Order: sequence, then structure tokens, then C-alpha cells
Amino acid sequence: MTLTSNMLTEGVEHILRSVLGSGTEEVLVVDPSTDVIDTLVAVASETDGDRPHVKVVADESLLKDVMDDFIVASNAADLVSSGDLSMRVSADGTENPLLITEDAVVSLVTAGDHVAGLVTTDEEFVAAARSTYTTRWEEASDYKLRTPPITAVRTSLEDEISPDARTDFDAVLSSLQTARGDGDGLDEVTISLLVAAKNEVLLYDISKWGEDVGIASKATFSRTKTKLEEMGLIDTEKVPIDVGRPRLRLKLGDDRLVNSGPDQLAGVAQSLLT
Repeated sequence: MTLTSNMLTEGVEHILRSVLGSGTEEVLVVDPSTDVIDTLVAVASETDGDRPHVKVVADESLLKDVMDDFIVASNAADLVSSGDLSMRVSADGTENPLLITEDAVVSLVTAGDHVAGLVTTDEEFVAAARSTYTTRWEEASDYKLRTPPITAVRTSLEDEISPDARTDFDAVLSSLQTARGDGDGLDEVTISLLVAAKNEVLLYDISKWGEDVGIASKATFSRTKTKLEEMGLIDTEKVPIDVGRPRLRLKLGDDRLVNSGPDQLAGVAQSLLT
């Protein structure tokens, strides 16, 4: 499918689906907004079959803010791991976000609740735009994404903790719009600990898993456990071992959490944390 006509929508999703599904082998995304990156990662993650290689060049602070959301960052990490996404940072800016394919340039213009994708396929202009912004891409520095790929998180959780823990983890993530931990969704450590408590997993096991997979250090898991325990969301019981201090088994500490399904766990936990 060739991009030939302008697009007007109430969000960027339709435009991004059209661009990613246009048959192009590469899309250069220049100066995307937060919403564009969020939606781009979601759409690319859902796309079956061959995906174009997406190159994003954006302001570093904007990328950091977007990637503070574990849901977005872990899906982006999956795309990076599969070779479908690359991200670089540049301080240079454009008036509007641009999507550049082999044969089209799409400028995204927002007006109120509407977004227009203004398309040009003029060969000379497209060639000039590709040359200009490819140079900018080549001169930009890589953005280092430190979040682990969601596929690795799910697989290792199932293998190292339990299939039930993975199922609950997926259900909690699916119930959240964002996972930042700043009052706008629970962070990934809190989610992991709540799922572990629901499945009565040892703190040692879940924190070792979390550190090994790259979610956070054991110390971060321990601090977060203490906070959740002080607020009554989690309880612990000592489990004797042959050598050394007893280990702690995690349990849910509030009946409202105990009686919640995994798809309700995050919402109940957020209400108790506020």
C-alpha cells in the first residue's frame, strides 16, 4: 500500500498503522511527541508478519520520560531486541513530527482533538528529506534503554517462579494503562511483589529473579517490600532453612487484595496506596 493521500483522525494510531503497513522497509521517525512514541510502540508490537525497521530520533528528555513507563519500555525493548526498532537522541528539533519512508514524507499536525497526516510523495522532496534526516540520524547518539524486553520478563518469570505467577503478572499489566509508580499506575517492582505475594513466593526468589532479568536490584525489591508491608499491602512469614537466617515468604496483607482477581489487583492496590 502506497501512501498517497492526507489523513485526518482523532488520534495518531490510524496514521501510524497506515505508515507501518505501507510496505516500506524502513521508517524514520523524527521528533515524535510522547503520544506518537507510545502509540508507535503499541502498534509495532501488535503488527504481525514483516515489520519495517523503525528508526526514532528524538529529544533525550522526552525519550526518558516515555520510557519511565514499564509497559512502553519493555515492549520497546522487545522491538529493539528483534531488530525492528532503533532509538537515538538529538537536540535538533522540527516544527512537527515527521514519518519518512522510502517514497513518502508524512508530517503530523495536531489541532485540538484531531491529528492530520499531511503526505507528500514528490520524489525530489522525499529524497531531500531522507538525505537530511538520515544525516541527522547518523550524527545522533544511541539511546540506551535499560528496561528488559517483556518477552524475557514473562518467560523467565514462568521458568524461575511459576506459570501461575506469569499469568497473574500478565493480567495485572493488562489492567493498567501505564506502569510508572508515580501515582499513575504501579511500577514494575511493586507489580512483581504483589504477584509474588498472591502466589506466596519467597522474597529471596522474586528479588533474585528481578535482579537477574534486569527489572531492579535486590535492594530495590527489599525497600519496596518494606514500604508495602508498612502500608499493610503485604505480609511476610519466616521460612526456616538449613543454614543461615530464615527466608521470608510473601503474602497479601489486606483482605481486599486477597479477594481480588489478578485483573483487579492493581486497581485495589492503587486505591490502598493513595
